Amino acid sequence: MKQMRLRYAGACRVCGAALPAGTEAIYESGTRTVRCLECAVEAPEPVSPELDPSGDESPAAESGVAGSSARREYERRKAKDEERLREKWGSLGGLAVALSDERPHTKSWDRGAIGEERLGARLNALASDNLAVLHDRRIPGSKANIDHIAITPGGIWVIDAKRYKGRPELKIEGGILRPRVEKLLVGRRDCTKLVDGVLKQVDVVRDLVGDVPVTGALCFIEADWPLIGGAFSTRGVHVLWPKRLAKVLAAVTAGDVDVATMRVAVASRFRSA
Repeated sequence: MKQMRLRYAGACRVCGAALPAGTEAIYESGTRTVRCLECAVEAPEPVSPELDPSGDESPAAESGVAGSSARREYERRKAKDEERLREKWGSLGGLAVALSDERPHTKSWDRGAIGEERLGARLNALASDNLAVLHDRRIPGSKANIDHIAITPGGIWVIDAKRYKGRPELKIEGGILRPRVEKLLVGRRDCTKLVDGVLKQVDVVRDLVGDVPVTGALCFIEADWPLIGGAFSTRGVHVLWPKRLAKVLAAVTAGDVDVATMRVAVASRFRSA
């Protein structure tokens, strides 16, 4: 990491504050992200992973970097888009890149990475002997990953971070004459498939830990939550916001799970993405 004057505009990966070109900020070369100077002072640096005898990073020692795979995918797509513009416009390629807006699908990866980074910072602040956190974990045999895993004495939480606009709501259809169907809406958008995705991740983790309770959570960053209430569950998956999630996790202090041992087992099975 180093402090530098930004050549291009960006956003702080912790607080999300806009950082115009020319702003003094911290550049993190490992994740190719930036952090404002205020967050650089407030947020503790991640502890370096322990090394095994061979000198390699032990998979069980590292917690991972929140949003790292989404950030890499965003940078890959952005570079590809810029390369395409330069090839198309030749000597005017630099100007074309400067004047062109990012493609929505490319920008969505940046939004997703920022959401994971913000939630990751909040979860890291909770880490203790009774709560371990893992970020951006690969699912074996799949291209998919798990955004965050929290391990508490009472069980394991599989957390999917989403940076969506709109108000999350539970819509229930049927019930008496027709089968009951629960739908997750965010604004007017049907996001029920997100619940399906979390349940699949829960099943994958449960296959590893056996009888240890595994709970799924969808955490929406920047959603339009009401001042009172708002959080709910659907098909066993909690739907809530970062502050509420942190409060729920911090309250889980009773249980039979050995947090340190379970952390090693989960980290060894689900490697950093």
